[in-house]
Amino acid sequence: MIEIEKLREYFLADKVFVTEHAAERFHQRNIKIKDIRSAVNCGEIIEQYPKDYPYPSCLILGKNCDGKNLHVVLSDEGDSSRIITAYFPDADKWSEDLKTRR
Repeated sequence: MIEIEKLREYFLADKVFVTEHAAERFHQRNIKIKDIRSAVNCGEIIEQYPKDYPYPSCLILGKNCDGKNLHVVLSDEGDSSRIITAYFPDADKWSEDLKTRR
């Protein structure tokens, strides 16, 4: 199981990486790295994906710098993390608390 504290430590140690594909998506969605950091710092893990390949990952619900809800998927690679994606949750796909899929 991935622990949020460990992901926060990766951010503090500057050991969180972004793929080119993810960076393109952030630009399209107007999400900045500081928004992702904010979501991880104040957020909680709402889903675990222990069988993801090549590394386990998890879904975090947090808030961006403007206080808007944000979902972030991060891997745990043992000594670093990778941002897989981030997006503003769609109310049609998520329950009211944005933690449970419809």
